[in-house]
Amino acid sequence: MTLAPPPGVMLETAVRAALVEDLGRAGDVTSEAIVPAETRARFAIVAREPGVLAGLPAARSAFALIDPAVGFDAMADEGERVSPGATVALVEGAARSILTAERVALNFLGHLSGVATATAGIADAIAHTRTRVCCTRKTTPGLRALEKYAVRAGGGVNHRFGLDDAILVKDNHIAVAGGVAAAIDRAKRAAGHLMPIEVEVDSLEQLARVLDDPVTAVLLDNFDPVLAAQAVTMVGGRMTVEASGRVTAALAPALAEAGVDLVSAGWVTHSAPVLDLGLDEA
Repeated sequence: MTLAPPPGVMLETAVRAALVEDLGRAGDVTSEAIVPAETRARFAIVAREPGVLAGLPAARSAFALIDPAVGFDAMADEGERVSPGATVALVEGAARSILTAERVALNFLGHLSGVATATAGIADAIAHTRTRVCCTRKTTPGLRALEKYAVRAGGGVNHRFGLDDAILVKDNHIAVAGGVAAAIDRAKRAAGHLMPIEVEVDSLEQLARVLDDPVTAVLLDNFDPVLAAQAVTMVGGRMTVEASGRVTAALAPALAEAGVDLVSAGWVTHSAPVLDLGLDEA
């Protein structure tokens, strides 16, 4: 698949902050003490387990920020499925520089590949349907753009990026507004012509009230597959239907077969297991 990397300024900001955190006040005292400055080395970044790759641009950035002379050759593509033992990149240059950047590079690559792998697990489970898997705003602070990029690498799509690019009326908004109708009315009066509006509902009764004044999309919160199918029938194509709430690869197929357009899962960004990758001398 062809996947455009995040803009360089986003990558560099996040990676630079991670390097500063790791280098602390005195730099890499271990490598400086043990590795002569003139020593050169060649390493391979190797997958220890199967998964979907994401984050090579961030790994490349980590080495480049420490030492622009370090060479980084990707041996796999973003979004590619890798097997245990697969070499995903070769790194060559000053050994001290490579060892200094190693952990930050692998942290980004392992975490983002974990997000992509988790997303792919759900995407694979619903591939026989037209339903797509999307992420949420439940992201690591400071890493949202990169994690949402990793979701795309895993075959998913992105939900809103922040509070400013879509109106999502949730249960607490409805409670404060005094009801679904009042919340929708206020949202529509405030929204520009390009601003989508989605309303979260937790029952078919609430959905019926939304259908009195349809919006762009409706979010079915913790609906089981049977209720989700009833909701899809009620909507009748008038709005996009998203299902959310403890969506796993095991539950997603039944929700997708109920006819929803999207299943969303926060855990693919906030709790995805890291994909195990290591740096081995080549």
